[in-house]
Amino acid sequence: MWAQLITAPLRPGTDLAAAADVLKTFEQPGSGLIREIFMQDQKNPNVGYVLTLFESEEQAREREQNPARSEGHHAMGELMSKILAGPPEFIDLTVVAEWTP
Repeated sequence: MWAQLITAPLRPGTDLAAAADVLKTFEQPGSGLIREIFMQDQKNPNVGYVLTLFESEEQAREREQNPARSEGHHAMGELMSKILAGPPEFIDLTVVAEWTP
């Protein structure tokens, strides 16, 4: 299992849940994506986080390059230019343990 944490400065008033809804429309079956969690900092709502969990890093990288996602990439680029106040930071994570009660 592999995860990526994206930290992003948001423009004031950004509706991160609405951005998540747009992203969902472009997801392809079989991409390896297990879960995506969108979060906003309680103390600073101008900072957002997205935690994506994949079956493997290989599948995540293949997903990035999938030509079927080109329409989604274009729409995502437009959306990001509206909601981001600066460049996002991508943190790659190896999942070493998982627990769900």
